[in-house]
Amino acid sequence: MHSSYQTTLLQPVTMSGVALHTGCEATITLRPAGPETGIVWRRVDLPGAPDIAALPQNVVNTQRCTVIGKGGAVVRTVEHVMAALRGLEVDNCIVEVDGEEPPAGDGSAAEFVALIHRAGLCSLPVPRSPVTLDAPVFVEEGRSQLVALPHDRLSISCVFANDRNHPALTHQWVEFDIDPHTFEDEIAAARTIGFLQEIEELRRQGLALGGNFDTAVVIGEDRILTPLRFPDEPARHKLLDLVGDLALLGHLHARIIAVRPSHRLNTRLTYRIAEQLGLVSGYIQSR
Repeated sequence: MHSSYQTTLLQPVTMSGVALHTGCEATITLRPAGPETGIVWRRVDLPGAPDIAALPQNVVNTQRCTVIGKGGAVVRTVEHVMAALRGLEVDNCIVEVDGEEPPAGDGSAAEFVALIHRAGLCSLPVPRSPVTLDAPVFVEEGRSQLVALPHDRLSISCVFANDRNHPALTHQWVEFDIDPHTFEDEIAAARTIGFLQEIEELRRQGLALGGNFDTAVVIGEDRILTPLRFPDEPARHKLLDLVGDLALLGHLHARIIAVRPSHRLNTRLTYRIAEQLGLVSGYIQSR
């Protein structure tokens, strides 16, 4: 749905599955919301069912995923759901979860896109106001750089660098204008990647407990163990994650150039943009 008006869902929809990092069974329900609500996550398993608005200032951790929190309640691995909502141009939605993480689906945003289609979309009687830039915004850390430039739509160029010199991987570059058709056809199905040699260490850290060959592109010592959906699936998934993290700003219009993006740097960029626009103050260095 292309609309100059804000959108929401026609009806609630629910899906269940195993969460990527906790490995626990999880259920997510997407509910319609009124104009100017934005995307709000709700922990229905906690007393009072606390809400956490999906905003740059509510990011509390970025280790292997994006975690938002408020008042002691947190939700992690929000990026794939957020990407699906932004990709299909859903402005307002209550995202209910019965734990600290939504189900992983197949490690991409495809199942969340299908969930949104099941719900259907409708326009609300309030115009959409895209977030636009007054000047370029740049962040970097080590060899990673992100720049956001003023633009009349959301367009992203993304570089996945094969810094490990893995024999089955290459440096990859993808570029897309983000609209519902392109997102669904070219981006949503790209899955997260995981290196087999890292899995034991991640699990010792309490991460990737739900990761398996059904929820990720698994990369072995010298070959890719999971059939790829796209030749450049790693780069496309990095771009998908970036769409989800940028969605913390709402309906952003900008030209994004990303080299070795990460959740840490992605969310720093969203915060810097929010600072430029006067939405937050006091940039937080550590996450």
